[in-house]
Order: sequence, then C-alpha cells, then structure tokens
Amino acid sequence: MKRLREDNVLSQRELARMAGLTQMTVWRLENGFEHAHPQTIRKIAGVLGVEPRELLKQEV
Repeated sequence: MKRLREDNVLSQRELARMAGLTQMTVWRLENGFEHAHPQTIRKIAGVLGVEPRELLKQEV
C-alpha cells in the first residue's frame, strides 16, 4: 500500500483525508499493526485507482 500511495504522490494524511480515514489508520495499515476491514480496503483502492485485490496482494 505504501508503494502505491507514494506512486500517486500522496502523503499518509492526504490519502487518509481522501479515503475518509484517519492518518493513524493509514499509518497502522502500512506498518502492519492493523488488518484492514473490507470497506477500508475499498476506500483506499478507490483513492489509489486500483482494484481492492491489488491491495490484498500488497498485504495491506
């Protein structure tokens, strides 16, 4: 997820705002401290312009 976020030139804060999440949620997901709920995966995938399964491959 971090690579995809950086490829889109987004900070964690920007991604969180665009997905309707907190920056702490994005940080926890990127650092493996939290497992993403399906709805969260869909929100992030929508912002990053990828299919949700692409994030699952990245082990959100």
